Amino acid sequence: MEKEICLGLLIPVLLFGSSTTTSSPTQNVVVLLADDAGFEMGAYLNKYCQTPNLDALAKWGLLFNNAFTSVSSCSPSRAQLLTGQASHSSGMYGLHQGVHNFNVLPAVNSLPNVLREQSNGHILSGIIGKKHVGAAANFQFDFEQTEEQHSINQIGRNITKIKEYTKEFLDRAKREGRPFFLLVAFHDPHRCGHITPQYGEFCERWGSGEEGMGSIPDWKPIYYDWRNLEVPPYLPDTDVVRQELAAQYMTTSRLDQGVGLVLNELQKSGFSDETLVIYTSDNGTPFPSGRTNLYEPGIREPLIISSPQPNTRRHDTTGAMASLLDIYPTILDVFRIRIQNDTRLTGKSLLPVLEKEPTPNDRDTVFGSQNYHEVTMAYPMRMVRNRCYKLIHNLNYWSYFPIDQDFYTSPTFQQILNATINKQPLPWYKTLLQYYKRPEWELYDIKADALERFNLVSKSQYSGTLKQLRQQLYKWQIDTEDPWRCAPHAVLQAQGVFKNDPVCLTLGHEALYKPPKVLGHYEHYVISQ
Repeated sequence: MEKEICLGLLIPVLLFGSSTTTSSPTQNVVVLLADDAGFEMGAYLNKYCQTPNLDALAKWGLLFNNAFTSVSSCSPSRAQLLTGQASHSSGMYGLHQGVHNFNVLPAVNSLPNVLREQSNGHILSGIIGKKHVGAAANFQFDFEQTEEQHSINQIGRNITKIKEYTKEFLDRAKREGRPFFLLVAFHDPHRCGHITPQYGEFCERWGSGEEGMGSIPDWKPIYYDWRNLEVPPYLPDTDVVRQELAAQYMTTSRLDQGVGLVLNELQKSGFSDETLVIYTSDNGTPFPSGRTNLYEPGIREPLIISSPQPNTRRHDTTGAMASLLDIYPTILDVFRIRIQNDTRLTGKSLLPVLEKEPTPNDRDTVFGSQNYHEVTMAYPMRMVRNRCYKLIHNLNYWSYFPIDQDFYTSPTFQQILNATINKQPLPWYKTLLQYYKRPEWELYDIKADALERFNLVSKSQYSGTLKQLRQQLYKWQIDTEDPWRCAPHAVLQAQGVFKNDPVCLTLGHEALYKPPKVLGHYEHYVISQ
């Protein structure tokens, strides 16, 4: 059974007939980016969270059921979208602003810069909402309304402001007669309770019209009764979690209404028939096993692509394996810009998938690369996932898995922490110690074990799968020039006598164990003479 091709299950959506359209060639791209959103929408069969605008976009486009981020952290993920490079390649190892201060490497270029250079300034680029990447010279949009000019809530959660700036950008594109790339990056449904708890854990009360909360004119708040909600299987089944889900759904509905406003402005501007629209999220939800993890809740992403082309697939779903690293080459493909020679780019254009479903096979893979989140969270991980199996390499496995600040203060984590300290029972599928303490290698049969509970690394019947995935992962690390590709048991030497033939030189870790430890990352290590 090990060689069986595992086909991803297609999640059905309601289909309302078929339609055809005549349209001009695609000239523009709009990316709608959520912040820490998962599958809280009707199109992905969440029967509680009300998202009519996203559901309508899915019915008019192609919904991906096997889409993944390559990194489960905000700034690195946004950098991956705009550069096409994994976080270890671009240098955006963790969060950009504040004390973290991560930036891409000086030579790294991004979509707005590339579009400007390759079109001789003809293509107009814009960003509205959360930017959270740097340095500024590497990400120069022609039109910017972000947290660098406004407070993050006003530009990322105030959907009326987002609507107004969208209109301003589209008016400029029409006035100047230029094709465009616009990134609308919502701050919803990101947590905010650790900074502004008065607005609710997810800022769900901010702008709601309640006393002291202010009002967002275009937002019609939707309140959810937490007692009726269903808890996803990877979360503790408690009332505390249900209350958090109710807050998350409320701010997700605000995001959805913002999506509707942006798409309405696109329609009124007359650009709808020549604009490709992409909806996705930067990383998984801010819950256990979610953001900052390479487990499924941390890396699986919603992805909807709606194309104006008459031969595009509509009212349809795809099981194609897709990575957010594919967004960069997809957008360049729309604008017919050839990707410059860059060995660190491993994504592919998704435009062919919009026309025809690719034949699935066991070679379909996506990769993940986590390094930091906050600057104190040094826990590098690498991952390869195909349709059947996932392999995670925890490079800092002798340390406890770190917890980021806004998740630490969340009611869900505090309940887990207090129950653990006080030795109280908790309806969760793992313990806090299991969450903290992870082995160097984790191998899961995703098809049979969606919760990733049973590590198969030591099972002899999976030795072939383990070897194959390790080889694929290491090749990807080499192809993307991963500085961590020799970690944790060896040191990369790529200078001096090793400049033309880099090697991994042993640290002798295996000699410290009795009996000898099975080598982890290589079939053998080179010992420098």
